[in-house]
Amino acid sequence: MEEPSLLYRFITFFLFALAILGGVHSYFWVRLVRDTQMPLPYRTWATAACVALACSVPISLMAPRLMPRPWASWAAWPGYIWLGLMLLLLAALLATDVFKLVLAVGRAVSARPQLDPATRLLLTRALAVTVVAVGAVVGTYSIFQGLRAPVVKEIRIAVPGLPPALSGTTIVQVTDLHIGATKSRSFAGDIVGRINALAPDMVVITGDLVEGRFGSGREDTLSLAGLRARLGVFMVTGNHEYYSGLREWLPELQRLGIRVLRNEHVVVDADKGGGWELAGIEDWNGRSIEPDGGPDLARALAGNDASRPVILLSHQPRAIYPAARAGVTLVLSGHTHGGQIWPFTYLVHLQQPFLEGLHRVGKTQLYVSPGTGYWGPPMRLGTRAEITRITLVADSS
Repeated sequence: MEEPSLLYRFITFFLFALAILGGVHSYFWVRLVRDTQMPLPYRTWATAACVALACSVPISLMAPRLMPRPWASWAAWPGYIWLGLMLLLLAALLATDVFKLVLAVGRAVSARPQLDPATRLLLTRALAVTVVAVGAVVGTYSIFQGLRAPVVKEIRIAVPGLPPALSGTTIVQVTDLHIGATKSRSFAGDIVGRINALAPDMVVITGDLVEGRFGSGREDTLSLAGLRARLGVFMVTGNHEYYSGLREWLPELQRLGIRVLRNEHVVVDADKGGGWELAGIEDWNGRSIEPDGGPDLARALAGNDASRPVILLSHQPRAIYPAARAGVTLVLSGHTHGGQIWPFTYLVHLQQPFLEGLHRVGKTQLYVSPGTGYWGPPMRLGTRAEITRITLVADSS
């Protein structure tokens, strides 16, 4: 029963996504081709471009899962770049429609005559040219930001109950690397080198490490075996681990020296004043993909010592509320990419309570990393990729 149900959900989502994609490109054609009365043969070329660009997006999304590694990379880049530009263009066109509506309402209220057809056409063409030009400029800047190396962000977090002997413990958090078709072995190797240069006591990966099939992506992750930390390298699953074939990736991650915490916890530095506990829960999306998938905080904390502080790894920030009820000290998350491309930041906020930075719910703190890589479009606007170096400070208050 599970497999047909999963296949049905996938097909339903895929058809829905195609309908949205077709609708968006039809809107582009209406606003940029039909309404501007583009003459032949440019009209034909523009129509063909709309169709080709619409087709490039699903090809890019499916490439890492269906194609051999070299082909997947070539197939993914064009559609991913267009996906980001498409979102920016959509936002800009919607803004011009609002502007035109306000202009029309203003003329109607003031009883001024509406614009004559020639003036309306001139305005439509001017707005279309402006939108495309602004989209190209902002898109180019966004690509530059998306492909820049992550910054190292240093933060200090006071941890109540942390033994004084462990004050100064450093954790390097990386998340949402999405190693796959557009971020290959060189990207992973660079991240490993930069993490090791920080000499952390522990490395944590809060999900979405990989993207794509195990067979095509395995070689890109080999450098992760070089991660070095006194207390080890730990990870929790993200939604993309499930999409990419978790059962194949788990043994490989273990071989690379990465301990995946699947609704469980471990005691850290127990010989130094009692130590602290590191817990990890599965990603929410696992519930619909694996029979035993999904987060189980009660299981992750089962048998823990209430006198020790607990740091919880959760891919999605929405774990903060059950974590706060359970008395967790600190939650480390990712998933949001900080919104990745403004103004679609606001859509991410509809699903997640926090997008990035340090927050508090009750006595529980939450740090949301904006991500170390990117998903899909190699673009960022309004946020920056980071490697986070967290220094734990004892707090006796």
